[in-house]
Amino acid sequence: MTKGWTLYDPRLAWVLVAPVLLLLIFFLMLPIAVMGVYTFFTFVTAGVEESTLTLANWHEFLTDTYYHGFLFKTLRVGAMTALICGVLGYFPAYFIWATTFKHKWLLLLLLIVPFWISFTIRTFSWIHILGEQGLINVTLLKLGLIDQPMQMLYTEGAVIMGLLHFLLPYMILNVYVSLESIDRTLIAAARSMGCTSAQAFREVTLPLSLPGLAAGLLLCFVLAAGSYVTPQLLGSGRDALFGNLIYDTIMGQLNWPMGATLSIVLFVVLGCFAAMYTRYMGMSQIMKGLGG
Repeated sequence: MTKGWTLYDPRLAWVLVAPVLLLLIFFLMLPIAVMGVYTFFTFVTAGVEESTLTLANWHEFLTDTYYHGFLFKTLRVGAMTALICGVLGYFPAYFIWATTFKHKWLLLLLLIVPFWISFTIRTFSWIHILGEQGLINVTLLKLGLIDQPMQMLYTEGAVIMGLLHFLLPYMILNVYVSLESIDRTLIAAARSMGCTSAQAFREVTLPLSLPGLAAGLLLCFVLAAGSYVTPQLLGSGRDALFGNLIYDTIMGQLNWPMGATLSIVLFVVLGCFAAMYTRYMGMSQIMKGLGG
């Protein structure tokens, strides 16, 4: 005890957490609250709105299938990207965990090297790979396998490929962290009881690594669904996602109330998925994965 304070005094806890709470309030909660209020403003013309409160923006979103199509497509692309990341990312994570290579840190270093390069530059690189004069088309043309360049760029497939390039390391890290937390004696015990390597993986390793896989799926889904740069650079107008729609509404149409409405919609939808994960799995696994 020091001057009336004890080590586990609630007052001390509030003092320690106060700076973080203030940052969250001013830089997260307050902007979201302002955007929420802005959804009820009346749009007059481009760049002009009135503070007269109305439900017109919400009514337009709820009744116009144009917005629904963008939302459903965004969720579909996000889900597809997350599932492909899960399938492709589990095996490298398992290899890094199971390998007997003495310098395993080198493998992890290679995994995070892409983060040292700008995300925008990495996305631009796919234009030189998938474009009509890109690496793939030029190679196939020289080999005589095709007569004319294939349309690979500015498609939904190109958008998903770019998202995979961006998100796959996050999936691998989450699964790897989950695998690292497994007590290897459990696998040895399963083998001693007659399990084959495949059975030990199916009965012990895979179930215990599912929290990391689920965390990776959520993280990849949320980041893919909220992506703006990748569909903007690698997709066409019909491949735009909800983030692109928000940008176009705010910056193109200068309709801030509707843009705020769409932003809150995306925030709530993705927040619901995160809340469901937190309810059943908890957020600690994602924090471990992000921490590497």
